[in-house]
Amino acid sequence: MRFFLSNFKWIMLVSGLLTCTMFQAFISPQSSLQSNFGQTIDGNLSEIIVRNWGALIGLMGIMLIYGAFNETVRRFVLVIAGSSKIIFILLLLTSKENYLGFGAGTAVIADSIMVALYVVYLLLTMKRSS
Repeated sequence: MRFFLSNFKWIMLVSGLLTCTMFQAFISPQSSLQSNFGQTIDGNLSEIIVRNWGALIGLMGIMLIYGAFNETVRRFVLVIAGSSKIIFILLLLTSKENYLGFGAGTAVIADSIMVALYVVYLLLTMKRSS
């Protein structure tokens, strides 16, 4: 456990970098939707929403990177980023359409692993902070 806790910043760094890849949706919303969901954008409003979605997820990645190197905010960052990932996972798994065959399926697996690691870290550090 000591090894896990002392090296957790690297898990957060990798997690943050992977999460930052969603800036792709901000830069190229059409290709992001196509690769992640097999869908295309229809209209200017849709493009704005997808760009905003990509920016917000990318900013979560930056928060994870920041939290990796700033232990004072680490638990807060993990709760917020983990909650965001759980919401995304639940929305995809409860969707009437199946997007798991696209990049979204890979994201569900990766995000689930990340959330599990975040929960382990939060549980292990809970005793110390109380």
